[in-house]
Amino acid sequence: MGTLGKKPVIGILGGMYSGKSTVAAELAKLGCAVIDGDSISHQLLEEKDVLKKIVRVFGKEILDGKGKISRSALANRVFGDPAKLETLTGILHPLIMARVEQLIAQCGPQPAVRAIVLDIPLLVEIGWEKRCDHIIFVDCVPPLRLERAKKTGVFEADHLKIRENLQISLDKKKRIADNIVDNNSDLSGLSKQIACIFSTIVDKG
Repeated sequence: MGTLGKKPVIGILGGMYSGKSTVAAELAKLGCAVIDGDSISHQLLEEKDVLKKIVRVFGKEILDGKGKISRSALANRVFGDPAKLETLTGILHPLIMARVEQLIAQCGPQPAVRAIVLDIPLLVEIGWEKRCDHIIFVDCVPPLRLERAKKTGVFEADHLKIRENLQISLDKKKRIADNIVDNNSDLSGLSKQIACIFSTIVDKG
């Protein structure tokens, strides 16, 4: 695995609603700078040039009442359709990854930053696991992930399956991970696992 600067770069993998952002938040408590791919994506969707390009491809039906892109409407247009998903990815991912590179460069020299965490959807699909010094896989059983998905408005089990079928399998992602954390119980148990793993990463660095 590659190295970016002197600070360890940690990638987080796992299924949808497995708790990757929770793991990232725990690492942030330990002194890591977290780069959130979803947050960057949301910011990009607010930019006029990006909005125009996406509307040109997917139509005005994806806009909400305020003329902004409805993320749920856009998701419904692309998920389940590999060609449309690839088109959207082609528009957004180069912009997202350019921003990630900028943030890595900014975080690297900061003394307070102990490591850099990449909480980025489709990390393996876009080849960025090679940019990481360490990979953590968040393991969570499907019923629990579906329960979490329901709280955010994704109610159908088939919906999760459709989205994940367009991604590299969780088994493959688990195999490339350096560590696997169990996120099927409470936060305190997860915190202990993360603290233990992080201490080995820092000691190794």
